[in-house]
Amino acid sequence: MHSASAAVDSTLAALADPTRRRVVDLLRARPRRAGELAAALEMSPPATSRHLRVLRRGGLIEEQRVEHDARVRVYALRREPFDALASWLAEVGSFWHEQLDAFRDYAEQQEDHR
Repeated sequence: MHSASAAVDSTLAALADPTRRRVVDLLRARPRRAGELAAALEMSPPATSRHLRVLRRGGLIEEQRVEHDARVRVYALRREPFDALASWLAEVGSFWHEQLDAFRDYAEQQEDHR
């Protein structure tokens, strides 16, 4: 469980910044070159690179090399961190559903006793 918790922590930390969430939104459509991301974000390449580095360290994206030009890097989303986050959110959601169901049952019992 500790490993899963650390993975979710890393994902949430990487997604805490709105610019990085925007990168994720852009990459949902398709993998993109760093320059494309910088242009879409209206951000300098070095600033974009810093955000990409955080996302890569968090395991949310992967860097792919282009065959014909080793200098070009293409970034793509990795599914696993998002699956782990969705699983954790489902567990939290389940907890709240159980709590609300228990409260509803209690309220109905109180109503029946009146």
